[in-house]
Amino acid sequence: MRRARGLSQEELANLLNVKQPSIAKLEQRTDMYISTLRDHIQALGGELILLARFPEGDVKISPFGAASEDRNAPA
Repeated sequence: MRRARGLSQEELANLLNVKQPSIAKLEQRTDMYISTLRDHIQALGGELILLARFPEGDVKISPFGAASEDRNAPA
């Protein structure tokens, strides 16, 4: 995502108030906290939206709140 947004590791590190090696290390991970992913996406100017898809409909998941049905969520 960082590369797609045209930012260097150093630029993203500055936005997140961390050092560049922290960004490099994080990009090598295969797993991370949702809150970490949310912070990075927000620093890139986006919004993290989690969606669980079921046959009956979609459920939009708020990482820090309750889940809610969202039958009109985009596919």
